Amino acid sequence: MTVDILEVMRKLPHRYPFLLVDRVLELEEETLVALKNVTINEPFFQGHFPQQPIMPGVLIMEALAQAGGILAYAKLPELVGRPVYFMGMDKVRFRKPVRPGDQLILKLKILRQRGAVFRMQGEAFVDEQMVAEGELMATIDTGKNK
Repeated sequence: MTVDILEVMRKLPHRYPFLLVDRVLELEEETLVALKNVTINEPFFQGHFPQQPIMPGVLIMEALAQAGGILAYAKLPELVGRPVYFMGMDKVRFRKPVRPGDQLILKLKILRQRGAVFRMQGEAFVDEQMVAEGELMATIDTGKNK
């Protein structure tokens, strides 16, 4: 199952300049593959770094987290529209720089789910080479803890 940018925007509350998923290429029961086209027009390249633009690692992890939010919503579709909160990151590694013109492929796999709390393995690739990885933990706000 693929998801275009309009459907991504229906699922995620993020908007420019912070929406970091352009399309979902594959969506299965426990996995998701998405893409982010990295362009020189990204606002963070103005300062990171003007003479040698590199996508900040924290934004690569945020892109993985946003893709993970789409996967979590696929598991709990009745909660689409509720906020997803990032709870933590473990085992994060940055392996290669991501530059303008790259196409970031984001791969997520659910490692564990308890109710609306998810732990996922995330990996980011450019040209089939891993550029970043880590375990992400997030929860969908169910509205029950208010």
